[in-house]
Amino acid sequence: MDELRARLRWLMAFRVAIVTVMLGLSLVFQATKGEQVDTYYALIILTYAVTIPSALVLPSLTAPASLTVFFWAQVGIDFLLETVLVVRTGGVDSPFAVLYVMTVTVASLVPRKRVGLFAACGCIILFGAVTNVQLYGLADGWDWGSKSQLTAPETFQTFGAYALALLVVGLLSGTLADQLQQADRSLREKEQGLTRLQAFHENIVQSISSGVFTADGSGAITSFNPAAQEATGYTLSQVLRCQWREVFNWHPAQPLHDGAGMAAVSRFEVECKRADGNRLVLGMTVSPLHEQGQQEGLVGVFKDLTQIRDLEEEMRRKEWLANLGEMSAGMAHEIRNPLGALAGAMQMLRKEAAADDTDRRLMDIAIREATRLDSIITEFLQYARPPALNLAESDINKVLAETLDLVQHEARTRSNITIVTTLASGSLIAQIDQNQMRQVFWNLATNAFEAMPDGGQLTIATGCRQIDAGGRKGEVIEISFQDQGQGIPKANLDKIFLPFFTTKKAGSGLGLAAVHRIVDLHGGWIKVESERQQGTRFVVCMPRSGDDGVRLWHEGRTPWKRS
Repeated sequence: MDELRARLRWLMAFRVAIVTVMLGLSLVFQATKGEQVDTYYALIILTYAVTIPSALVLPSLTAPASLTVFFWAQVGIDFLLETVLVVRTGGVDSPFAVLYVMTVTVASLVPRKRVGLFAACGCIILFGAVTNVQLYGLADGWDWGSKSQLTAPETFQTFGAYALALLVVGLLSGTLADQLQQADRSLREKEQGLTRLQAFHENIVQSISSGVFTADGSGAITSFNPAAQEATGYTLSQVLRCQWREVFNWHPAQPLHDGAGMAAVSRFEVECKRADGNRLVLGMTVSPLHEQGQQEGLVGVFKDLTQIRDLEEEMRRKEWLANLGEMSAGMAHEIRNPLGALAGAMQMLRKEAAADDTDRRLMDIAIREATRLDSIITEFLQYARPPALNLAESDINKVLAETLDLVQHEARTRSNITIVTTLASGSLIAQIDQNQMRQVFWNLATNAFEAMPDGGQLTIATGCRQIDAGGRKGEVIEISFQDQGQGIPKANLDKIFLPFFTTKKAGSGLGLAAVHRIVDLHGGWIKVESERQQGTRFVVCMPRSGDDGVRLWHEGRTPWKRS
């Protein structure tokens, strides 16, 4: 219907254009010769008087039947105007008889169903009636504009030529219209099929759970599907036209392509950073992107392997700790009992009067080292077999404030150490064991002091933020300890929570391991951010009271995150 309405508008516009041009030129030509031009004036006025209301009525017609009737009315108006013009300009001799042919041609292109033939028959009947009336003098009193100079045979010949021309034009126009309709229908079907296929492919790319991106021949990203945006944290606008190697931090020693072009398929694993700075491990497959047999770029498909790699690391660590725990009980009996006997014997020998000062000094060293070794074993056993937690709802700010009294006292015993605290307003309630959490805070603070042997500032802050915990929002309490030390080398970030790993001369390597174990038992995790010469920031993340979903979400995940 919309197409038919548009073609009707075009038909009326064509009528106005023809009348304006042809009759206008004829009017000017006849006026210069001093002849009567009333007919031209009347036809031009009548054409506009009929066309303007028709154009105003057309938008209100919605039914197909009404549009069909309207179309035939417009064709009939054209035929009547042309007949009047032919009669007033010489009848069968009129130069405007050719307008019948033009009207038939235009009319056949509107509904596109044999209209051309029907219109041609109507024109032949009207033109034949005019010819017969003029030929047999049935209206000798009419003003024909000029009398025909043709004989009867010439009149019939002229009429026959026009009739044949109208029939041929009607048939050819109708045939052409039908072919155009079929071609248009076929084109529309193919276009719709192509559109559906394109939409289907786009829906696949948009719905697939793997990240997908494409890049042009220069390596600039041209598309980035929602899964890729979710995995990396970058939006399409942030990565569009950026080099994909820079976005994914992939700089291999061997390039993907040589002079002959890119390899068929390249699979690799890359470690980069999300938009928020967190570690991201991706398993990626990159393939050449061809268009019409020519390589135009590449397409990459990747999957987030961060959680899998973290779980693998955690499983290896827990397996190692489980074996270590089995050894701890035997070590306690095999070492502590002889060590206690040795320390007791040294104390008895020291009391002997025969021992001189040198002997006593050596015995003091032996007793002190035995005591130190006993404390290390005790600390290790506490780590390997932690006591059951006495959980209760407590205010993190209050527990931290109580620990800060001891931390401030320890800071005064060291040189050039200052402590700045920024505690969140309001209560931060969580299910914790207060004694165990005080040990966490104390160990992190003293660890920061030891990282700043020449002094510096320790900033302790608390806060609360929301995270997406397994599809729903949850609140997490964060307690951060940020020092101004030398930072942790990147190679050591994966080891700092392992028992007995330490870079300090007098350290046991159990302080951070104990912190990790306690936080893990509370269902929390630790984030570590460190830059060489810029300090280190430890962030303890604890589920807020009532957000059990956060705790369950992090079960099976690595309980500490490296940035």
